[in-house]
Amino acid sequence: MMKVKKYSKKKSPETEKQLAGWWEKYNTVKDKQSKDKLIITYLPLVKYIAGRMAISMPSHIDSDDLISSGVIGLIKAIERYDVNCGTQFETYATTRIKGSILDELRSLDWVPRSVRGRAKLLQKVYTALEEQLGRQPTDEEVANHLEISEKELRDWINYATPTTLISLNTVLNSGDDDKPLQIIDTIEDLKYKSPLGMSEQKELEGFLSECINDLNPQEKMVVILYYYEGLMLKEIGRILGVSESRVSQVHTKSMLRLKGKLNQRMKEYTEIC
Repeated sequence: MMKVKKYSKKKSPETEKQLAGWWEKYNTVKDKQSKDKLIITYLPLVKYIAGRMAISMPSHIDSDDLISSGVIGLIKAIERYDVNCGTQFETYATTRIKGSILDELRSLDWVPRSVRGRAKLLQKVYTALEEQLGRQPTDEEVANHLEISEKELRDWINYATPTTLISLNTVLNSGDDDKPLQIIDTIEDLKYKSPLGMSEQKELEGFLSECINDLNPQEKMVVILYYYEGLMLKEIGRILGVSESRVSQVHTKSMLRLKGKLNQRMKEYTEIC
């Protein structure tokens, strides 16, 4: 597991002045030297994002490969960024760096069909048992339902780790006129919020909050520390007194449960509509 330092958007006045000069020179005359300096300056952002994504990566994925793919996204972001768009470069670049890493992983066929099948089965089992029992099922109960040992269940969860990542290019449905509707097409334009959109977002946030509250204390803590506090695996493990691999396993199990509930919610919503 790679060690990653936190990335800070705050820079000294001197650095900000240098960056402004490099951006102006690059946008004006496409100066290669300025571009190279921008790449070096923002390279820590790539390492930080790769480190954050490592929680959902299989163990055989080399961290250097993640960083290399991320650098490609960084370069494309620098080439396309408009300094007058009103958005910080780090915000603009993050999506492209993540996308570049995921594109490379997809090309490697890094998640076998059998693994995805088991992950979907785990989601269904967690959701079904929770509805049946009226509480979160234990590992023993899940293993018994699947007719496997608890050790095999832990192996299933470890193998399912990469399936907790969601690609923005995932097709949700065929859409109107058979035009594929991808997740990226549903991302809200932050410059415009309709009353309906705001209502749906508030409802979804409330549902997710309820789902997170239903997690056991350790799972809830991992989700909060990772997604809300932005901590790394090692930092979370230190706080909880467990290993990085255990944090990864707890995170995967939490995501499988949350995805299962969201899928069930979407299914119910579709049936109503």
